[in-house]
Amino acid sequence: GVYPTNDPALVQAVIAALGASPDMPIGDRSLRDVLTDSLSLNPAPDTLFQLISYLTGGEKRQKAKALATGEDPDGDAPTLDVLAALEKFPGLHPDPEAFVEALEPLQPRVYSISSSPRIDPNRVSLTIDAVRYQIGKRKRLGVASTFFADRVAPGTKIKAYVQRAHGFSLPANPAVPVIMVGPGTGIAPFRAFLQERKATRAQGRNWLFFGHQRSTCDFFYEDELTAMKSAGVLTRLTLAWSRDSDHKIYVQDRMREVGRDLWAWLANGAHFYVCGDGKRMAKDVERALVDVVAAHGARTTDEAIAFVAELKKRGRYQQDVY
Repeated sequence: GVYPTNDPALVQAVIAALGASPDMPIGDRSLRDVLTDSLSLNPAPDTLFQLISYLTGGEKRQKAKALATGEDPDGDAPTLDVLAALEKFPGLHPDPEAFVEALEPLQPRVYSISSSPRIDPNRVSLTIDAVRYQIGKRKRLGVASTFFADRVAPGTKIKAYVQRAHGFSLPANPAVPVIMVGPGTGIAPFRAFLQERKATRAQGRNWLFFGHQRSTCDFFYEDELTAMKSAGVLTRLTLAWSRDSDHKIYVQDRMREVGRDLWAWLANGAHFYVCGDGKRMAKDVERALVDVVAAHGARTTDEAIAFVAELKKRGRYQQDVY
């Protein structure tokens, strides 16, 4: 886990929208410092809209009250970070102390370690894709990803901690084959798995499904994975690129395409792993696996669902999703 800081430009913009001095004391610290490393500026919490509702009237008050109760009167609620919330209700200047109390704490970000200590016991690797996107006229930045990309100079010490991953580890028997599905930054723990299997000379076969948008710029660890495949550490590498053609192809599509072989690995005792987006990808991957089991394992859909559930129960289907 890593404790990031907020983008200085965003902090300054929030202070300007408040009409406050950045050096105003909040307890024994300045407003700028508190907003930089202690408070979340995205998304805007319900308590902020509740505070705004106390400071305005009429239609604006009703909108603020609606937002405070989770409603979306203007269809823009998902885009409202703290600065956008202040800009939505211009001319209001909440007391900085009350404003700070209405915000939520800036939480640490948890990343999967993407390296094995057997390769280098003095180094821990993370796999981070910088998040930058546009809403209206303003560029939004992922807090932790751009903290690493733009605001941490080499050699800088940062606050971090190590958290053990429960229920997500390589098989105790090094001869057991493993199937790893990790699109995007979901490849992180599987790079560590492969490094571990290589260092320990594990005999089990390794199959990685990796996907992203474009092969030319989104093929994380391409040289390393290619070398592992040439060396026989990575038995199979199946790739899916969603923007390289008119037809979007995802890892779950590739799973169905190679379903016969995938079922053969499972029938031979392979453990199955998924890492990445838990809202959509992991669910789509599980559906694809059910389809593969039904199609190539001579099972009905209900039987295939039960088979996958049994894999989970036995620890042969493990997920690290977020």
